[in-house]
Amino acid sequence: MRIDKTPFLRPRLLQKVLLIAITSAALAATGCSRNKPAEGASPAASQGGQPAAAKGAAGPGRPAGAAGTSSMTITTTQVKSLDIVRSVPATGSIHPWQEVIVSAEVGGYRVAEVLVDVGTRVSKGQPLVRLSGDMLQADLDSKRAALRSAEAALVNASAALRRGEQVRNSGALSAADLDKLTADQIAAQARVETARADVTTSELRARYGTVTAPDSGVVTSRTVSVGQIAQAGAEMLRMLRQNRVEWRAEVPEAQLSRIKVGQNASITAVDGTVLAGRVRAVAPTVQTTNRTGLVYVDIIGEGARPGMFARGQIDVGKGPALLLPVASVVMQDGYSYVFVLKGANSVERRRVQQVGVRGDDMEVSDGVAAGDVIAVKGAGFLKDGDTITVNNAAPAA
Repeated sequence: MRIDKTPFLRPRLLQKVLLIAITSAALAATGCSRNKPAEGASPAASQGGQPAAAKGAAGPGRPAGAAGTSSMTITTTQVKSLDIVRSVPATGSIHPWQEVIVSAEVGGYRVAEVLVDVGTRVSKGQPLVRLSGDMLQADLDSKRAALRSAEAALVNASAALRRGEQVRNSGALSAADLDKLTADQIAAQARVETARADVTTSELRARYGTVTAPDSGVVTSRTVSVGQIAQAGAEMLRMLRQNRVEWRAEVPEAQLSRIKVGQNASITAVDGTVLAGRVRAVAPTVQTTNRTGLVYVDIIGEGARPGMFARGQIDVGKGPALLLPVASVVMQDGYSYVFVLKGANSVERRRVQQVGVRGDDMEVSDGVAAGDVIAVKGAGFLKDGDTITVNNAAPAA
């Protein structure tokens, strides 16, 4: 028996055909909506997808993108050439010019009196310390008595020699006896001279019993006290000789050859005090630890204390210098640069060599010339070849 399946296949085929037709109609409608310009829009706006404003920006004879080019507004100034006092910077400590150690020249005697203290200003020969003088005076009296005894013995020996010479021709005195008398007289004379030297020594010891200042100055240290037994050569006091101090400046070896004796210096202490000085000596050697040489600068006037740290400048002469504002210098890649105007509206980057800072200006040695116009405000934002606009007008009050 044959079964006909056609009725069952026809509904399924119709469903597939309808689905394909609906999908095609939807795709066609989407494509038409994309190509159709918005209602009220200019037809030119849809040509190639490019806005009309963008097309109008690039007119005839003007390259595309020129409308996006901008320039930076800066201020400028000229490089100056001025005669300045050149100086070498240095640092160092303040030391005594000479420090004198005061001590007793005799020992074994008690300290009876200390006449000064730390900070006392003294003059040359002024008494500082007195030792007990009883033992010294007794020793001096003893030596003077010994001198008188020796002088008496000399008188006796001289008289005996004279008598012997008077009887020599009569034969009553042998030649040997006369020689003995002569020797006795010479020995007595020597004992007198020895006793006289002992008296002089005792007088000096008695004089040294009073310790005096070897020079004028100020006492900076005291280690002696009343009642102690003084020892010869032991430190009692320490003095700043003539109250003079010096700045021992450490100058780099590359600058040491520019320093000469007699040059002026300006020294600034840590408290801001500015002192004047003059170079007294330049060390003939360089310290291997830090590659610097010592320059000894006498400080003129008062206000400096030994031990203070100070900075200063040593004037080494006058000469022309190229000066430009510190704000115009730009650090890039470890080097210093300035931007010099090239033409009317562009800049050129140039490398300069710094020499030193003087207030708001910087001294440079090369890279620019006097009269060159350089960028100041805004220089940090520039690049080589940038287009700029100069505006040096003073701001409104």
